[in-house]
Amino acid sequence: MFTSVAIFAATVLSPTFSWTDSAFSDLGVAADPFVALLFNGGLVAGGFVGVAFAFALRRHSRALAATYALSLLSMTLVGVFPAGTGPHFPVAVTFFVLATATVTLDGWRRRATTTGRFGLLLAAGHLAGWILWASGIRLGDGLALPELGGVVMFGAWLLAFAPPSQWWWRRQSRR
Repeated sequence: MFTSVAIFAATVLSPTFSWTDSAFSDLGVAADPFVALLFNGGLVAGGFVGVAFAFALRRHSRALAATYALSLLSMTLVGVFPAGTGPHFPVAVTFFVLATATVTLDGWRRRATTTGRFGLLLAAGHLAGWILWASGIRLGDGLALPELGGVVMFGAWLLAFAPPSQWWWRRQSRR
């Protein structure tokens, strides 16, 4: 959640960001140093904050915790290696692939439940967004909209569908 807020704040503060013609990573090399720091710092800080969640996931599945932790590592490295640096593209692609794999793995593990099926729908929606973009069905040349699908997928899974989140929501409804 922390990272999503930082990304969206950077989009609002950047005078050059365009949802249809930019990529989120453009924010990491923005002319305004505050926007770049907000974006890159949000990715790095969110990666460190999110590690605790990996430990909570471990109680449910070691494989799920591992894919989640690796996706966080990739997300953190996107902030460490901004656009234009050699490692940026591979770590950015790795983040989106691993984030989707994490949500898919959890959804598949719990596919008999409504929560698991929602997770699978989130992952399928994210993948469909990239397929549409790659096939030329898009509003512009930028990557921000399919990237937004990944941010929404991962964020929704973290907040509402991941096993530790489900425990928290059930606990809150009993109060």
